[in-house]
Amino acid sequence: MTEAGLLPLLLGPASIFALAALAELIWPRRVLRFGRAWRWSTGALLFISNRATIRVLSLLVTLPAASLWAESEGIGLLRLVDLPIWAEVGLAFIMLDFAMWLQHLLMHRVPILWRMHKVHHADPDLDVSTAIRFHPFEIAVSLFWKAAWVILLGAPAFVILAFEAWLTANAAFNHGNIELPPRLDRWLRRLLVTPDMHLVHHSTELGEQQSNYGFALSLWDRVFGTYAIESKSGRDTQAIGLAELQDTQPTRILHALRFPLT
Repeated sequence: MTEAGLLPLLLGPASIFALAALAELIWPRRVLRFGRAWRWSTGALLFISNRATIRVLSLLVTLPAASLWAESEGIGLLRLVDLPIWAEVGLAFIMLDFAMWLQHLLMHRVPILWRMHKVHHADPDLDVSTAIRFHPFEIAVSLFWKAAWVILLGAPAFVILAFEAWLTANAAFNHGNIELPPRLDRWLRRLLVTPDMHLVHHSTELGEQQSNYGFALSLWDRVFGTYAIESKSGRDTQAIGLAELQDTQPTRILHALRFPLT
């Protein structure tokens, strides 16, 4: 794919982030306890460190390279059947979305992975900046996980790039501190993970953290019984973050980087 062809895929998620940030200002869902200054700075620094991590790991693997290698070797479940291109693209999107749902579940259920993923959950507020708040180790694990699924499926490179853009845009949307009309929220969450649906996942209650794992599609939580409509304490009074960290520490970058080691 040419640079011109990649431009919409790069601008799309960035535009969604900008729109989500604007929507938070106009239609805020909740009052932020710790504001934006330190939290957004920490999110930005984690994002920069994660991009650096990906750049280093690109010496070993990239998702388009994994796709092209699978194609050259004739590997992939999608090559076992002759499907129209639209069906192949749709199936690849659905299966990659399942892969991300499963990765998220494992991040919560496997102790060593949870030590890294809890950096994301340590954010004491929830807004669009939380969508880029991940420890570099988790980003590295995610890259190899997705590369394995790309090879398993044999998904085309252009589908992988489009899916990454779709995933990023959805993360910005469902982490956003955005007030949606209740009727619109109920309609959207039939297909997509909405801000109110993902809000439950960021509860301080362990049982609620282990629900609503979806990144984009709400399908898998419904299928596997991990879907929760709202927090038991109510969506307007639900506590966010980790119960053991109800202070300003999680808003600082050094705390976020060393937190998995504590």
